[in-house]
Amino acid sequence: MIQLFHVTKEYPGDGPALQDVSLEIDKGEFVFLTGASGAGKSTLLKLVFCDEPATSGQLLLFGKNVAKIRAGAVPYLRRNIGVVFQDFKLLPQRTVAENVALPLEVQALAAKEIRRRVKALLRSVGLEHRADKFPPSLSGGEQQRVAVARALAPDPALLLADEPTGNLDAERTLEVMELLNSANARGTTVVVATHDRSLLERYKRRVVVLDRGRLLSDGDSVRRAAGA
Repeated sequence: MIQLFHVTKEYPGDGPALQDVSLEIDKGEFVFLTGASGAGKSTLLKLVFCDEPATSGQLLLFGKNVAKIRAGAVPYLRRNIGVVFQDFKLLPQRTVAENVALPLEVQALAAKEIRRRVKALLRSVGLEHRADKFPPSLSGGEQQRVAVARALAPDPALLLADEPTGNLDAERTLEVMELLNSANARGTTVVVATHDRSLLERYKRRVVVLDRGRLLSDGDSVRRAAGA
């Protein structure tokens, strides 16, 4: 589903955010992407989401070379991708329910079905009672859970989550992780960027480690040896 071949990403005036990274993630996998702050985790997710282009190398998504995808076709590609951004990116002028409904409206689902899904998702993240509130009135943890619900709303083929539990207490962290695990059990490929080692220890998944933009280690061989 995701293939990177010698991918490098450089920003003007800074050193490389990613350096010669080669990586493959199969359909249906659950992968933790970890490393210290500045390791390149968020940058890698941005490239996969087609938010930014690679400086060099090749990135294939759903078997397509993203560098050759027309700009007008990118929004259609993104319909298959759910994203939990580190800074949430909730629309402040829309209510919590309207934020979660947005990707479903893009898919042109019937209004009744949208309401049903939004209600169920908000219940699953413990925010059904906040449906009519606006994001600026929510705590950071509440906004985080709204972002998770929105990402899961369209039942995406691929879910990218950048520190999805970073602002949550232990109880809410477990709830969000169970939502991500449930999505993965339904066939969604899940990639979670995190620096929380307790998640890596609790959930025995493939772990890809970045260090200063380079691929330091990949738990793929362990995963295969275990017969996963």
